[in-house]
Amino acid sequence: MEPQIRQQMDAFFRGSEHKAYLMAMTLTHNHHDALELVQDSMLKLVQKYCDREPEEWGPLFYRILQNGIRDWFRKQKFRQILHGLVPWQVDADSDKTVPSAETQLLIDDGIVRVFKALQQLPLRQQQTFLMRAWQEFSTRETAFALSISENSVKTHYARATQQLRLLLGDEDG
Repeated sequence: MEPQIRQQMDAFFRGSEHKAYLMAMTLTHNHHDALELVQDSMLKLVQKYCDREPEEWGPLFYRILQNGIRDWFRKQKFRQILHGLVPWQVDADSDKTVPSAETQLLIDDGIVRVFKALQQLPLRQQQTFLMRAWQEFSTRETAFALSISENSVKTHYARATQQLRLLLGDEDG
């Protein structure tokens, strides 16, 4: 990267990072995740778009950040789905970033239980659940991949989630 572009990028990031962090922090409610999202967005902007005009960097940067936040929410949703399907018995004091060996065993066991229960569902429900919850596809992406309507995706996903809750013994679902 040319020194002039590097200086312009540095200036751009100094002017944008605080607002971007506040945006990410407001949405994620997590300092570490917000910081990581902003840093990842900065890195992607440098790697992919440093050759663009400086006036394009703002919209590109915030689009990258929004995509990162969207992906973060999808991952959180999957964790919540998994948490709702599997009765977790994890300490409230446990470190969420690096699980203990006992916590990791519970997580691994939970995933195994979900996949065993998943095998009892009709094929289309299995496919839909895996694409939506595991692969984090949107309803539209799942519909396209399976050559079915978006309404069918919603129906199959709801039925799969309901059946998995029953199979895994979730009385709250």
